[in-house]
Amino acid sequence: MIEKIIDYCARNKFIVILFYAAIIVWGIWAVQHTPLDAIPDLSENQVIVFTEWMGRSPQLVEDQITFPLVTALQGVPQVHAVRAQSMFGMSFIYIIFEETTELYWARSRVLEKLSTVQTMLPPGAKMQLGPDGTGVGHVFWYTVEGKQDLGTLRAIQDWYVKLHLQGVPGVAEVASVGGYVRQYQVDVDPNKMKGYNITLNDVRDAVMRSNNDVGGKILEISDAEYFVRGQGYIQSLRDVENIMVGSGSNGTPVFIKNIGTVQMGGDQRRGALEKDGKGQVVGGIVVMRYGENAKAVIDRVKQRIAEITPGLPEGVEIKTAYDRSDLIVAAVGTLKRALIEEAVVVALMVLIFLLHVRSVIRVIIEIPIAVLIGFIGMKHFGITSNIMSLGGIAIAIGVIVDASIVLVENAYRNVARAQEEKGELTKEDFVEISIVSAKQVGPAIFYSVAIMVVSFLPVFLLEGQEGKLFRPLAFTKTFVLAGSAIIAITLVPMLMTMLTRGKFRSENKNSITRFLNWLYAPVIRWVLAHRKLTIALNVIALLITIPMMLRMGSEFMPPLDEGSLLFMPVTLPSASISEVNRILQMQDAVIKSIPEVEQVLGKLGKAETSTDPAPISMIESIILLKPKEQWRPGMTKNDLIAEMDAKLQIPGVRNGWTQPIINRINMLATGVRTDLGVKIFGANLDTLERLAIASERILRTVPGAADL
Repeated sequence: MIEKIIDYCARNKFIVILFYAAIIVWGIWAVQHTPLDAIPDLSENQVIVFTEWMGRSPQLVEDQITFPLVTALQGVPQVHAVRAQSMFGMSFIYIIFEETTELYWARSRVLEKLSTVQTMLPPGAKMQLGPDGTGVGHVFWYTVEGKQDLGTLRAIQDWYVKLHLQGVPGVAEVASVGGYVRQYQVDVDPNKMKGYNITLNDVRDAVMRSNNDVGGKILEISDAEYFVRGQGYIQSLRDVENIMVGSGSNGTPVFIKNIGTVQMGGDQRRGALEKDGKGQVVGGIVVMRYGENAKAVIDRVKQRIAEITPGLPEGVEIKTAYDRSDLIVAAVGTLKRALIEEAVVVALMVLIFLLHVRSVIRVIIEIPIAVLIGFIGMKHFGITSNIMSLGGIAIAIGVIVDASIVLVENAYRNVARAQEEKGELTKEDFVEISIVSAKQVGPAIFYSVAIMVVSFLPVFLLEGQEGKLFRPLAFTKTFVLAGSAIIAITLVPMLMTMLTRGKFRSENKNSITRFLNWLYAPVIRWVLAHRKLTIALNVIALLITIPMMLRMGSEFMPPLDEGSLLFMPVTLPSASISEVNRILQMQDAVIKSIPEVEQVLGKLGKAETSTDPAPISMIESIILLKPKEQWRPGMTKNDLIAEMDAKLQIPGVRNGWTQPIINRINMLATGVRTDLGVKIFGANLDTLERLAIASERILRTVPGAADL
């Protein structure tokens, strides 16, 4: 069967060329439309339910909101686990679904269940479904800066910038962070309220009644219609001051200005943003929709920012604070360079050993076509183009080149032998020898590649985060290998009939081959003459490697230099937002003083998104580093971390160092900020605290533990 395919393709060049022209066009389209990201999204299939009940203690939120909702959501189909977290005034519930569950089907099931439990919530609790994104989807951060105060900048962010960016295709949510949400604040005087016999409920009801527009009927005057409406929306401080809340004993109206003062102030906040140690700023976080093309989404966000910038007030700018597209381009560019280098090395090796340029072309042409076939598979199987999936292509390059080299070398040897026997060969002789040569080794090559594909079956059976990390690599390598197997019995034989021309030298006439044979011949003769000693030496070498393998460390994911750092210190849980903000600004100023640091953006607490459940005591500072060419001589990333950590030792603050993306992955997987953590469960908080302190003392003695 394989031999018939080889013979047909070799004799029907037009059909093969037409077929692979279509493959090339299809492959180029797939490359342009395959989602692009730095690493695979390892987040679980989760739906977040966020409930806000401000002013209530964590225990009350747990009893009145979190526990009833978790109990009700346990009955949703295909749920793997339900996790929950209660904070001051907020409840976060994470419903983890089975890996095969479709995300939007899961969201609809959760919405159905929430509609039945809405009445169970206490009055004033606001429940909402989280965005259809993940914690790993924080792809773009920006700041809104200008001479205006933080309240005005926050209003610009909430009512202009955010609304425009939310409409960008692929954006699940734009979360505001930092600044103050402006509000009218009424500071009442209890003594005056008592004198007028006014209660707080009277003040609240009066303000609510007055902040309203009403509609009337229609008046027809002089052949024209006039709509009657009552305008009552509050527009200024004076409007609030002149709201009537009651009347005195003699019927005199009592206004709010008679019982207190009205001012413009900021709403209660659970997060803040700081930049370069110079003070607070206002910003936003763009959360990408699940399964979208990260690079394309970021490009569209940048384009929309450029479009809305002319509409900003004078002096206000939108500045990029964190952009994952830089990492994406760098990661993918590294692999692209690796692929090009592999192709160049293969071409040089073939040219050195065969001394035939056309043979090099026959080998090299298979690489881009097999890669395009791999991208076609990636596009239609929903696999993103990232460092793992492209790594599978890089691994497969050596295998697909081997297949072409075997075919070409066999044809080269047969043609060289025929030229020695017959002298000059006709065009028909070249074609027939090429076809016979392909038939000799083509079936064996095809089945050997098929066996390599089967060897990756265990990787396809991985589940959970392991599967999401390594399956893209296995899939892309399989796609490329399958493409190379098809190319080896279709395209390569056809190219052999077209490019097998000219003078071919036998192996004995190649000086490089003769030199290598001269080196290898005595070695193989000695090995064959001393079989038992050779086997013994190999067994000893194998035994020596066993202890080395046992001492080698292991890592879940290959280390990736993201080009930035994430400084995540935590302070005491009871620290106020003002104190944590003071610590944050001081830390950012110290970090910015390091010569290798380009920019530092610090966040305390949470942004206005359910994908960021950080307490006020947690600080996250994204440190953007300068290109390594601008670093001090001999400075490494570890040296940089050690220097900054030494300068940032503050009593009551525990430092932690990681990177933005890997931190999100760790937090999603375990809830721990670092690569390794210990969780202690129990009912008594005092006992848990005592055991945690004891565990810390023990873990500090573990070799390799850098920080606790």
